[in-house]
Amino acid sequence: MKITDLTATGLKKLIQRKELSPVEVVRTYLKRIETHNSQWNAYVTVNEHAVEEAKKAEDKLMKGEEIGILHGVPVAIKDLTPTKGIKTTFGSPLFKDHIPDEDPIFLKRIKAAGGIVLGKTNTPEFGHKGVTDNPLFGVTKNPWNEKLTPGGSSGGSAAAVAAKLAPIAEGSDGGGSIRIPAALTGIFGFKPTFGVIPHEGEENLFGSEHPYLHNGPMARSVEDAALLFSVMQGYDANVPNAVPDLGKNFTDLNLDLKGLKVGYTRNFGLYEVSHDVAQIVDKAVEHFTELGCQVEEVDVDFQMSLKELTRAFSGMWCVSYAANYGKFYDQEPSSFSEGMAKMIHIGRKYSAVDYKAIERKRTQIWREIQNLLNNYDLVLSPVLATTAFEHHLAGPSIINGKEVQPATDWMMTQIYNFTGHPAASLPVGLASNGLPVGLQVAANRYQDQLVLQACHAYEKAFQTYQDPLALLNK
Repeated sequence: MKITDLTATGLKKLIQRKELSPVEVVRTYLKRIETHNSQWNAYVTVNEHAVEEAKKAEDKLMKGEEIGILHGVPVAIKDLTPTKGIKTTFGSPLFKDHIPDEDPIFLKRIKAAGGIVLGKTNTPEFGHKGVTDNPLFGVTKNPWNEKLTPGGSSGGSAAAVAAKLAPIAEGSDGGGSIRIPAALTGIFGFKPTFGVIPHEGEENLFGSEHPYLHNGPMARSVEDAALLFSVMQGYDANVPNAVPDLGKNFTDLNLDLKGLKVGYTRNFGLYEVSHDVAQIVDKAVEHFTELGCQVEEVDVDFQMSLKELTRAFSGMWCVSYAANYGKFYDQEPSSFSEGMAKMIHIGRKYSAVDYKAIERKRTQIWREIQNLLNNYDLVLSPVLATTAFEHHLAGPSIINGKEVQPATDWMMTQIYNFTGHPAASLPVGLASNGLPVGLQVAANRYQDQLVLQACHAYEKAFQTYQDPLALLNK
């Protein structure tokens, strides 16, 4: 088996047994990136010190020194995440030469556990949309079909994992940015409970609360995602929204799902879902019944229209972008894309009263979701209303013959950024067009292990992950 076909867990075990060299692993991945990255544009910056770091990891291993659980395992990091000594652009020309001098807490933990950063993955400018392209580096392409988007904003990380340019990757999720690209590329993505992985803003430590912004793992298996998550998570007193350690072994994924109460909503009472997607998700939900779960279809009523929901959500982001980047826009408006400029303009029109009024909508959403989770262990839904679409589009304009808003109406992910509950995108099969479909699996706050265990049990039983490179002979 090729090194790049191995899981992160498999790499870890072989490295720890000294059957595989960290240097060989890193060089193999760097060679694959050099040869194939231009095909998908997953990476925008490669860590020029990766081999040197791998040599240090190998020396430590051979000397018998204590090592961490990611020792020698390569990891891809999203270009929205600051990386010490490695260029971090946020997808913006304003930061094209920006090199941070500090890592965030979760990345320090990854490195302390022995993980080796391969490089930075592409993202839309400041992560502002659900597809991946930006003025600096252009479009990232979906390994399933290069004419299609991998989604966003963690599209580069998703493409890197799906195309075997990295075994595991980090993503961030403020509206679905882990789950959207995971679903569109057929990999597993996990947005943990807000605060379980400390999230730091460089200038605003409270900026990740409106909406909730999460970092999390992306991988080709639940086991690999749990491995990375177990390292990233944990309390830190320097981050005001970090929560106490949950005291669980997140790599313990064994769970009999028999008797779990599961609620299933096809569309949260709001979305038009492609018949192709609905068919695959319905079948996946039946599989949970076969695993012994008590599955019930549930009615969801947020007491608002989809337009009201998406307007409330986008309002939070527009105000955030206006506050964080408005000063840069005033100085260099030509450095901003049309989409970002529009969001800043909209954000500046909100009064403080308008902004606080969004919280009433958010409360309605919170209460409805929490009421569901008071009665069910898990809530299942599609991740998205569609499969991957052409990368020059913001989204589909028609689903099932009905007009929808392309920028917003295909994502069923934003709901859990209003609420902060843990939610995953689990690949559950291919639609009739041959493209992957993701099932969204959510649970009560701090039930992160339950989400991972349920997804792992499904994955073991039904083996639904499919390798696009094998299928397409790449």
